[in-house]
Amino acid sequence: MRLLHTMLRVGDLDRSIAFYTNLLGMKVLRRQDYPEGRFTLAFVGYTDESDGTVIELTHNWDTPSYDLGTGFGHLAVEVDDAYAACEQIKAQGGTVVREAGPMKHGTTVIAFVTDPDGYKIEFIQRKR
Repeated sequence: MRLLHTMLRVGDLDRSIAFYTNLLGMKVLRRQDYPEGRFTLAFVGYTDESDGTVIELTHNWDTPSYDLGTGFGHLAVEVDDAYAACEQIKAQGGTVVREAGPMKHGTTVIAFVTDPDGYKIEFIQRKR
């Protein structure tokens, strides 16, 4: 068994794809419209789906936004330099909600950004 993907419902698919590809460096792996169901699925990731876990962005055409709820936490992305990653996100108009720095009660360097729908993405700096 292996984890295939995490699904996020998004209000504006093009805006979300731009965030995950332009700001986080992922690739659109596949995209399919389902006119009968009035939704589109787009899969984004760093590797092919056969090689790693990806994100499924689900856009229901008639739903412009979602309440995030309190159960979801965040996605985590490993980065070489969390400080530089935050600066790059800010330079491209993204939102950093927790600047890079050591985690509380630890030494791992982390940061948090949000995607256009408010989902949190944690940057975890690769240990050297």
